[in-house]
Amino acid sequence: MMNKTIGILAHVDAGKTTFSEQLLYYTKSIKNRGRVDHKNTFLDSHEIERQRGITVFSDQGMFTYGDSSYYLMDTPGHTDFSPEMERGIQTMDYAIIIVSAVEGIEGQTETVWELLRKHQIPCFFFINKTDREGADVQQVVHDIRSNFTADACDITDSLFADGGMSEGLIEYVAERDEALLNEYMEKGYSKDLWLNTMRRLIKTNKIFPYACGSALQAIGVESFLQNLDQLTITEYSSEEPFAGQVYRIRHDEHGTRITYIKGLSGSLKVRDTINYGDAENTVTEKITQIRLYNGRDYKAVDRVKAGQLFAVTGLTMTTVGDGVGALKERASYEMVPTLKSTVIFEPKVNVKEALAYFKMLNAEDPSLNVTWEERLQQIHIHVMGQIQLEVLEQLVKERFSLNVTFNTPEILYKETITTDTIGCGHFEPLGHYAEVHLQLRPGARNRGITFQNACHADDLSLGNQNLIRHHLFEREHHGLLTGSPLTDVEVTLLTGKAHNKHTSGGDFREAAYRALRQGLEKASNVLLEPYYHFKIKVELDHIGRVISDIGQAHGSFDAPRSEGNKATITGTVPVATFMDYSSQLAAFTQGKGALSLTFAGYDRCHNEQEVIEMIGYNKDADAQYTSSSIFCAKGQGYTVSWEEAEAKMHALK
Repeated sequence: MMNKTIGILAHVDAGKTTFSEQLLYYTKSIKNRGRVDHKNTFLDSHEIERQRGITVFSDQGMFTYGDSSYYLMDTPGHTDFSPEMERGIQTMDYAIIIVSAVEGIEGQTETVWELLRKHQIPCFFFINKTDREGADVQQVVHDIRSNFTADACDITDSLFADGGMSEGLIEYVAERDEALLNEYMEKGYSKDLWLNTMRRLIKTNKIFPYACGSALQAIGVESFLQNLDQLTITEYSSEEPFAGQVYRIRHDEHGTRITYIKGLSGSLKVRDTINYGDAENTVTEKITQIRLYNGRDYKAVDRVKAGQLFAVTGLTMTTVGDGVGALKERASYEMVPTLKSTVIFEPKVNVKEALAYFKMLNAEDPSLNVTWEERLQQIHIHVMGQIQLEVLEQLVKERFSLNVTFNTPEILYKETITTDTIGCGHFEPLGHYAEVHLQLRPGARNRGITFQNACHADDLSLGNQNLIRHHLFEREHHGLLTGSPLTDVEVTLLTGKAHNKHTSGGDFREAAYRALRQGLEKASNVLLEPYYHFKIKVELDHIGRVISDIGQAHGSFDAPRSEGNKATITGTVPVATFMDYSSQLAAFTQGKGALSLTFAGYDRCHNEQEVIEMIGYNKDADAQYTSSSIFCAKGQGYTVSWEEAEAKMHALK
């Protein structure tokens, strides 16, 4: 029995959940087909999802077909829930992108495609809603081939039921494999050879099959599944040691932590112990239960194998993205929020209790990046947009009986440096001792903080060197201009000093933070803001207005491309100036203009001074950071400002 995880992805309202329901119904995994508009779907089982008619949480179903066990992942289509969608993508063996034959390729469809290419997930397309007025399958196929891949091939008809492919498809596959083409020229068509070649070409992302139909009317879904089953293969080894990746965390009504894992090799049994975490903080815990989920229902099992999606209890400190067992690598995620907001409570609320609830939500969705601002007595969160905040408000009320609201989302800025410098930090109050010297250099854009070690073991033990590295990555660091997170800096540990008797826990944290801060004081600091990559398609009459709007929004663009009476323009633009542009575009194009926005990373802020003044950050009043150092003389610790501290550093003498 082959285990296959398939993901269903799309722009919101393209028909993802309806398509998923049909697969589950056709394979007898569910007894009744639900409808999104009837608010009775099996996978969108959460009340919030049914009220809004959109998928918010990645849900999974299970079914068997042919000789395979399928794990189906239905992911959110709304851009506000893209991080949830991306976490689901990394579990997938194959993806199915649903595209509406009426609306065609939309903004989130492009985001989905880019993520699938990044993670190299083989992909099928299902062109949905062919029964609807205005459906234009050929236009959608043209758009797929021009926007995504020229290697899209039609598998709408059942390929192998009668033992053969269409002549067009036979030649299409042969043209993409030299050995097969020679076979075709010499001996002609062979079903098994063509099938195996097509499987390989799909699995290696060389071709991308598509089919069309109507999920709502159950047209084309059955033949699509038949072809999907024939054309997909997975190879997981159950003989190797167990390895898996955590892709979701949830908590049940009793607060029990449920860890969802994709098995990548080996097998896992109840009462097995497994390791997770990094080399410095490895955790070993025992599995107390294994669950196979189908929607909200699950069955407890004693053992699972590679290739399965399952959930376990007993792991108390897992985080989304963790490798478990033999897998040591963490998954990385590209979809990051560009907005931040503050949680607003009723006066009677116990803020520390509320923080515990939000930390629970943060475990489930790490992109929230929940932080407690002690000075302001506030909880801050990162979000993708307003819809996410509305859903969070409902979720907190429903799960924790807590009434909260949120401030209007603000842009999440970051800071970096543009010059090389060396920062020194010394921490020597009575009974303590640590000194750290760091070189800071501007890093590649959107790479975050990276670390290198040039410290000799004669100067500082390897244990203390690793401790400094750990402290530099244990939290986000504040920049000097606005107190926003520091990013895109190459940090090199040059040297340091410890004391045989007086160096104790936390001393190197203090010295490392002071060294980092002292280096920032000497460097040239700049503010970064998030940017969109945009793609706008309008009639030629409107291109002048669009170009003018992009300029006013401080964006940049490539030369427009025209096709017929339409023009397409691409470029980048600050999120701050363009986040509400879709409504403007819809207004002056009478709804005919198409806008696709994807996150393009961070770059120089277009109105740096204005933002710095608006935020009003005082670098000398940040309770968590200081750039000064502490030295000791005559049994007393004393503070030395960053300007004067370097001359007193012990490692320079």
